Amino acid sequence: MAQPLTLCLTTEASEAQAEALAQALVERGLAACVALTPMRSLYRWRGTLERSQEVQLLIKTSPSRLAELEAAVRQLHSYDTPEWIHWPAEASAAYGAWVAEGCS
Repeated sequence: MAQPLTLCLTTEASEAQAEALAQALVERGLAACVALTPMRSLYRWRGTLERSQEVQLLIKTSPSRLAELEAAVRQLHSYDTPEWIHWPAEASAAYGAWVAEGCS
């Protein structure tokens, strides 16, 4: 039977900052797992086209921890306006149970 979980997406400016953020979220029990992926980003910021190397964080959490997770990301993030995208998902029973246990 499928288990609910929430996936969240943000980016950080460097590998070190992404690693520190991911570690804090997992240590606080707000995320069961955070996958880090180096990437290049192009975006408009304050009227200028920007290009930067970033690290994308895919955060797996329990739906019940979403509000606390968002507050922690906003507090700990290095950007003034961090990317914050989240969506509901379903996982296998075993993986969903593991995520729930990791976020308790």
